[in-house]
Amino acid sequence: MMARKPKVATGGDLGFEAQLFAAADKLRGNMEPSDYKHVALGLIFLKHISEGFEAKHAQLLAEYPEGAEDEDEYRADNIFWVPKGARWSHLQASAKQPGIGKVIDDAMLEIEKVNPGLKGVLPKDYARPGLNAVMLGELIDLISGIGFKDAGNASRDLLGRVYEYFLGQFAGSEGKRGGEFYTPRSVVRTMVEMLEPYKGRVYDPCCGSGGMFVQSEKFVESHGGRIGDIAIYGQESNHTTWRLAMMNLAVRGIDADIRWNSEGSFHKDELPDLRADYVLANPPFNISDWGGDRIRKDARWQFGTPPAGNANFAWLQHILHHLAPTGTAGVVLANGSMSSTQNGEGDIRRAMVDGDVIDCMIAMPGQLFYSTQIPVCVWFLAKDKSNGVARDKKLRDRRKEILFIDARKLGHMVDRTRREFSDADIAKIAGTYHAWREGEGYADVPGFACAARHDVIAGHGYVLTPGRYVGAVDVEEDAVPFAERFAALQATLEEQFAESARLTDVIRQRLAGVIVPDDAATDLTRSADV
Repeated sequence: MMARKPKVATGGDLGFEAQLFAAADKLRGNMEPSDYKHVALGLIFLKHISEGFEAKHAQLLAEYPEGAEDEDEYRADNIFWVPKGARWSHLQASAKQPGIGKVIDDAMLEIEKVNPGLKGVLPKDYARPGLNAVMLGELIDLISGIGFKDAGNASRDLLGRVYEYFLGQFAGSEGKRGGEFYTPRSVVRTMVEMLEPYKGRVYDPCCGSGGMFVQSEKFVESHGGRIGDIAIYGQESNHTTWRLAMMNLAVRGIDADIRWNSEGSFHKDELPDLRADYVLANPPFNISDWGGDRIRKDARWQFGTPPAGNANFAWLQHILHHLAPTGTAGVVLANGSMSSTQNGEGDIRRAMVDGDVIDCMIAMPGQLFYSTQIPVCVWFLAKDKSNGVARDKKLRDRRKEILFIDARKLGHMVDRTRREFSDADIAKIAGTYHAWREGEGYADVPGFACAARHDVIAGHGYVLTPGRYVGAVDVEEDAVPFAERFAALQATLEEQFAESARLTDVIRQRLAGVIVPDDAATDLTRSADV
């Protein structure tokens, strides 16, 4: 019997999402993906909230007709109120009209007017001259088919998954710019499965389009927990990206406190008193213009003042500052953060090791990200490594020890430029971490995982690159006796020597037959004299 092939975790598990995106992408014509994503995602969001409204509306008509047009009946169930002129059925009926762009803009404005939580979130530039009305109509028809045969929650969940898939595909289309708002699902899932944000406060100080939060809620759902058991907080400095996050969370029905300001988390911390149980973050890599010279003295810099030219250790310390006494965090950073000694970074890293706030380091493979082909690392931080509880498991005392995982050989290529982890890859990484911190069944695996004491790390100059600690993969002893292997290698080497001598003779014979003109010979002689 053949072994079952492990399930592969892709950007979505719908089956039709790739065809749907291809059809939608074809409609955009020459429009830039960075502009088109707001057009498509805005309409998907509009369809989503209209579906939720229509389902509740039908229920009220059947059970309590006089409440069908009562806004409070919808808000009581955390459903957005959608005015008549903004309902999807109205948009669909108007899809072939030349003025469909204005109809959509008016719908967005009406929805924002009656739902304060969406104020300033929805795109409202569908009537601009550069946007083709025929394309908009065809896009409405395409989106109308999503979840058409499903009822209620099933249809809305489908729309949420489509929204997430489209986000990922637009990130791929935009390349480096796409990395500013989207963290690949493989990376987020790995972090979530390791930290297990099952209950408590979840925070992301640079939340992008909110993928960390969506995966956290999925984790709770998939493990039989209650969504209301986690509270979500975030901050984002890019207003356009903040709007994407707000729609991404709303389309999932996730209640969250996501703040925006243009100054960012370092200079205007919107949640200064928050102490989170979990932090999941993918900060901008090696950002040099973070304004560090303006905040040289700050309560957050417990382990040393971060250099003004690189924000890596500012992010780590900002996140540690926001952790609850038993909180844990996962932070994606550039590989240089594990070994750099420039501008005091080595001293900060040493202080963090000695301060026992680093729990685990993972070296990730290259080509996981849309924004960069280089490999990255993930830092896992813990405010208190002496104890703790993860779900129903008591954690062991892990002080003076760090787990190193080298995951660079994991994953598979899903296209020419991008790699993803399978479910088995994620389970291998997360399972190793859980076994180590719970003290149940962990053992070092050469080439993959090693638990190193602080004295060993000090001997490596406080460099935290996993490859230094995990060593090489064990190689099984060859069944062929050494004497036979040596004789075979020697014979091969003699053959290569003989072939080299033959080729040398051929080259000499060819050169001897070359006739050099007199003037060329003179030039060669002059060159030699010089």
